[in-house]
Amino acid sequence: MRIYYVTLNSAEQASQISRVLIDRHLAGCTNWFPITSTYRWEERIVEEAETVLLVKTQEGYRDAIEDIIRQHISYTNFIGEIALESVNESYVKWMDSEVPRRFKD
Repeated sequence: MRIYYVTLNSAEQASQISRVLIDRHLAGCTNWFPITSTYRWEERIVEEAETVLLVKTQEGYRDAIEDIIRQHISYTNFIGEIALESVNESYVKWMDSEVPRRFKD
């Protein structure tokens, strides 16, 4: 399984992206929450509110997930892939029923 950590500008964007990912069976579950980010942009230090979207899915869906995100936003954001070392068996079974596993060739 994988979790994608995605930064967005708003909860509305997270909701819209989540519904598409779930509808297309690219994610089994998503969560989002507000954060505050500090970074350098055009030689200034900026601090602003953002939303983190967590996408719970199977291995092999990164390109498809990124394509959906790009359809909803036009700015540079962070999309990080986290490989899970261990997940409880009952959740794995549920995820397998929601998002098909892709096997590497």
